[in-house]
Amino acid sequence: MQDSRSQVSSSSSGVSFEVSWRLAVYTWDAPLIFAGFSRALLFGGLRESHQAVVEIKDTNLTAFKVLLRYIYTGWVSLGSEKEETVLEILGLAHQYGFEDLEAAICDYLKDALCIPNVCVIYDMATLYSLCNLKAVCEDFMDKNALPILNHESFYSLSPSALKAIISRDSFCAPEVHIFQGVYEWVERSTDLSPEQTQEILSQIRLPLISLSDLLNVVRPTGLISPDQILDAIKAKNESRDMDLQYRGYLMPGENVAVQSKGAQVLQGEMRANLLDGNVSTYDMDRGFTRHPIDDNNGQGILVKLGMQCIINHMRMMLWDKDQRGYSYYIEVSMDQKDWVRVVDHTRYHCRSWQYLYFPARVVRYIRIVGTNNTVNRVFHVVAFEAYYSKQEVELHKGLIIPRENVALVTKSALVLEGVSRSRNNLLNGDIHHYDWDSGYTCHQLGSGSICVQLGQAYWLSSCKLLLWDCDDRSYSYYIEASVNNRDWELIVDKTREACRSWQTLTFAPRAIVYFKIVGTFNTANEVFHCVHFEAPAQVGSENRPRVKGFDHAVAPVRPHPSGGSIEDGRGSPAGAEAVVVDSNLVALEAGPVRERLGSTARSDHSEESRMREEGAVVRVREEGAVGRVCEEGSMGRVREDVGVGARRREERDVRTRAREENRAGRRREDIGAGERAKEQCPRPQTPLPEVVVVPEPKARHPRHHCLQDDSDDDEEEESKDK
Repeated sequence: MQDSRSQVSSSSSGVSFEVSWRLAVYTWDAPLIFAGFSRALLFGGLRESHQAVVEIKDTNLTAFKVLLRYIYTGWVSLGSEKEETVLEILGLAHQYGFEDLEAAICDYLKDALCIPNVCVIYDMATLYSLCNLKAVCEDFMDKNALPILNHESFYSLSPSALKAIISRDSFCAPEVHIFQGVYEWVERSTDLSPEQTQEILSQIRLPLISLSDLLNVVRPTGLISPDQILDAIKAKNESRDMDLQYRGYLMPGENVAVQSKGAQVLQGEMRANLLDGNVSTYDMDRGFTRHPIDDNNGQGILVKLGMQCIINHMRMMLWDKDQRGYSYYIEVSMDQKDWVRVVDHTRYHCRSWQYLYFPARVVRYIRIVGTNNTVNRVFHVVAFEAYYSKQEVELHKGLIIPRENVALVTKSALVLEGVSRSRNNLLNGDIHHYDWDSGYTCHQLGSGSICVQLGQAYWLSSCKLLLWDCDDRSYSYYIEASVNNRDWELIVDKTREACRSWQTLTFAPRAIVYFKIVGTFNTANEVFHCVHFEAPAQVGSENRPRVKGFDHAVAPVRPHPSGGSIEDGRGSPAGAEAVVVDSNLVALEAGPVRERLGSTARSDHSEESRMREEGAVVRVREEGAVGRVCEEGSMGRVREDVGVGARRREERDVRTRAREENRAGRRREDIGAGERAKEQCPRPQTPLPEVVVVPEPKARHPRHHCLQDDSDDDEEEESKDK
């Protein structure tokens, strides 16, 4: 360094920089870091690239030395530098295009944010359009609005920065304090034009200031005209409270309906359960908050947040230990007098987790009112959460227009009717692991259907399904939709078409909760099989990668035991095909087993022989083919027909074994008595042949043993006993 402006001679591989009347000489004897404007300045053919001395104007020498050190070493330490110097370095890095250095300084400043420096950093971030740093500063100021208004650094803000800050809904402080801060800022700004002053004052929300403060605080300053004050009083008295432009705290991604943030439940029975975050240990007697639907006068369940918050997203878990559906609406308020309905699901059946979105609002009170329960007249909520979400969600008439598949168990969807080894095979997203025996949901043609309930109403215009396609068969079907499981509309009609494999279907947009898929024809047998269902239709879902080593197109052949009786499904061709599974399974499927026995042509077969070849054709019960579910009384006790049938069969087997043992014992006694008589008889007699009369077994319909009517089994047992 030299203290004079005299030029220092340098070789062709160096350059001298004149900064603030000081001259620095640097040579390019090592790999250097240049970028953007600095590279063009020194090596791009500009005037400075041919000068021995390059003059740098309006630059802090210390900051420029740090920049040169970064150019030579690629490393710089900011911890030892003053805050003003760090900001100068940031300005130089931005000016000369050192993007990596600029990003590093921004990260450093984010960690160093505090009330004394946030206004200066925000001003610089606004000046250089550093969006990420600006957003962090805004978030910090939102959370510390009142301390910043009272700090001296607030008065150093530029007019544009001040206007941007106080115009934010999330800059939450009493409006009269914001006015006082702006008034002091105006008093200290001597070079402010009247237009700039009015632009800033227009961001003050006068209707939010009390009448007393308008007259005693605002009016004496002279910044606000009497007409503006009168207009504010009129708006305050005549407008709806929820139409006022309130400010609120913004906490993106944080649940504000928690006790740790001051939230509490003011109305509802068993209030302590709603906000405790427990969504696992609940049953018919505990773990939920409730209110009667008929005798509540619309009060519902009332939640008060700890502070006025900006929210646009709610999550609510309805009691879901059975298949019941609920209807409800949700309202919000600031004063508990003027309510705005943000969610209206009074016409729809909803179950389990509810994912609710609406335009962002400042909220202090939330009221949840149930209007219907398909089982009883009580509305039950297990958990409730409130958020501000940055996720962009498209809405139509208050309903979500989903982009991703919502027919998933994780989205509270459920298969209400249909036969499969697992209740939700249709909704588990597995499109590869299916074969002759499993991986699909089905129903018998002419009886029942496959019914899917979504977790809540969505605005949909498409769906997609995969028909069982392990051979060349084709199906015909139609699909109906409903919002209440009572009023159905036809949305897809494929009854006159031969359909195979993937089906991408579109229809007029509408609100949908229930899908009912009804098969009408199968070229191979009398059962309709569906492997996968999704709504809305996802582009490319059929191309999801297959699990290595598994090919569903190859039908596995399982060995079938020989011998046995008609009762256990062995000893007849029909029994050999029947897929007998454990009684603990939810239901059994009618598998497409024709090819396993080598049968080819079916057109010339009788109906009875077709049924025998198909094997276990499932009779779908009217109550729902995944096991008839009924609720015992108002508590929702669930009983499955399959389990009851298994217990009856076990009892029947015990009685059968007892009868056989008794018969065997009687035969042994008869034989022993005959031997004793022979020994006592003096003359040998020719023994008569023993005659055993075996009743002819009762003819059975060739369907699966596990799905036969229990009343038929009881009648047969009584006839055998007689």
